[in-house]
Amino acid sequence: MTRMIIWINGAFGSGKTQTAHELHRRIPHSYVFDPEQAGFYIRKNVPKEAAKADFQDYPMWRESTYSMLAYLADEVDGTILVPMTVVNPQYFQEIIGRLRMDGVTVHHFALCASKETLLQRLRTRGEGKRSWPAQQIDRCIEGLAHDCFRDHLETDQMTIEEVVEKIAAMVNIPLQPDRRGKLRKLLDRYGTQLRHIRFFG
Repeated sequence: MTRMIIWINGAFGSGKTQTAHELHRRIPHSYVFDPEQAGFYIRKNVPKEAAKADFQDYPMWRESTYSMLAYLADEVDGTILVPMTVVNPQYFQEIIGRLRMDGVTVHHFALCASKETLLQRLRTRGEGKRSWPAQQIDRCIEGLAHDCFRDHLETDQMTIEEVVEKIAAMVNIPLQPDRRGKLRKLLDRYGTQLRHIRFFG
C-alpha cells in the first residue's frame, strides 16, 4: 500500500467534502481527516478577549493540523483525504510545505469554479449570497490563484464523479468500481451534506 495525503482545497461550495467522501468510498484503506474539527475545538475554548475571527489564524491550529497529519502519515498504511480550504500561502507552507519537507507525499488539488457557479452550488444547500461562505468566495478565488495552490482543477462543467476520477488518475491510484444506483448515490451525497452542515457566526 502507498502512504499519501490528498489535500482537496477550494472555495466554499467547490465540492471539497463531497469529493473527499466519494474518493473514500472508492479507495480502499483510505481515511478522511477533517482539520475543521480542531478549529471548532479551539474556537469553543478560547475566551472572547483572545479570540480570532478565523481559526486558521491560531498558530496552534496550524501546528495541530501539521502534527496530526504527520502522525497519520507515519501510522496509517493508506490514503489520507483532507478536505479543507486554505488560501493563505504562509499557512499552506506551514502545513503542506512542512509535511513535504519531512518527506511525506502530499498531493494538493484546488477545486476552482466561477463565482456564479459557487453561488449556485451554495444555494442548493440553502446558503444565500449573504451567508458567511458566500461572502468568502472572492477572497478564496483570489487566494487560490497563487501558484503554490496548484494543481488547479476547473470544475464548472465537471460532476463530482469526474472530479474524483481526474484526481485519482493524476495521483495514479486505482478506484474501485462504483456499483451504486442513482438513488443510492443521491442518498449518500445528501447524507454527507447533512453531516457536514456548518453554522458560522
